[in-house]
Amino acid sequence: MIPVYINSAACISVQDTLNENFLQNLNPENSVLVLKAIEPNYKEFIPPAMSRRMSKTVKMSSVASKYALKEAGIKNPDAIIVGTGMGCSQDSEKFLKNVLDNNEEFLTPTFFIQSTHNTVSGQIALALQCHAYNFTYVNTSSSLEFSFLDAKLQINDGEAENVLVGSTDEQTERTMELYKLNNTIKKEENLPADYLNSTTEGVIWGEGSSFFVLGKEKTEHSYAQLKDIQILNKVELDKTQKFIEDFLTKNNLTNEDIDAVILGFSGDAKSDVYYKQAMDLFPNSALLYYKHLSGEFNTASGFSTFMACHILKNQEIPEVMMINSIKKEDIATILLYNHLGGSDHSLVLLEKA
Repeated sequence: MIPVYINSAACISVQDTLNENFLQNLNPENSVLVLKAIEPNYKEFIPPAMSRRMSKTVKMSSVASKYALKEAGIKNPDAIIVGTGMGCSQDSEKFLKNVLDNNEEFLTPTFFIQSTHNTVSGQIALALQCHAYNFTYVNTSSSLEFSFLDAKLQINDGEAENVLVGSTDEQTERTMELYKLNNTIKKEENLPADYLNSTTEGVIWGEGSSFFVLGKEKTEHSYAQLKDIQILNKVELDKTQKFIEDFLTKNNLTNEDIDAVILGFSGDAKSDVYYKQAMDLFPNSALLYYKHLSGEFNTASGFSTFMACHILKNQEIPEVMMINSIKKEDIATILLYNHLGGSDHSLVLLEKA
């Protein structure tokens, strides 16, 4: 297998992650039900006439992908692969509202055309005039992981040398209302949220866009080596540790070889039990969490991958992410474990480049 490196990482999130000094200014949030992304000044990146026709997720992705390509020194990637859970839901809502308001008559097709999930990867390709492989994965919380897996296969099969991989999800007013009604989002009376020892169900919802350039060659910008990915739709609670151990064994590792574990604690008491099971497997590793910084959403693992890349490159763990007090002098291997509401479990293994 050819080594695959993450040669750049860019992120737009509820933190100011486009700022070079963002690690010093991470601001946890546990008292707001819905967290909004800190957006850049789009006029600097996208012509205003185009920007007006773009939904938030397309704009965030356009900027994050430009940052990622610029950092990697790549003008045109050999493939563009995007993972999204909800796609362009703003335009989907606008189209459905038009259907209702106009009694299904005299509809303009614009919102429908722009509401498809692959609008993001298509718009990036149009801007770059890139005619290469272009694919979108819609697999709830494992959308980014499937995108990584595809990119890894493209590179290993010799189909591509540099692949732009991204994840993106936006919020919409109506969807957030529905999430509050079905208790996906916490109730006001259950705030502030306790992410690590929650006794209530529901989460604080976020949004964001993360992009990475994966390449077959290690560069001076390389953050990490993407070693392996494992995805499983359902895992029995008492099989959580076996799920992780089997993955480590496959990679000739034990739990003692993992320097840091990033867990997706979301403050949902019902589904966070999986992470508590996983914690017990790593008594000598640095245990970290991140959704108090990003919020929960379908592709929140993009934020954790972005943070893992910076931890490996800088060899420093932000205090605000630490669950335990274990600090390793050399952080060589990081394991990321994530799921959404107890479904679509994913493991990602990263090593220092």
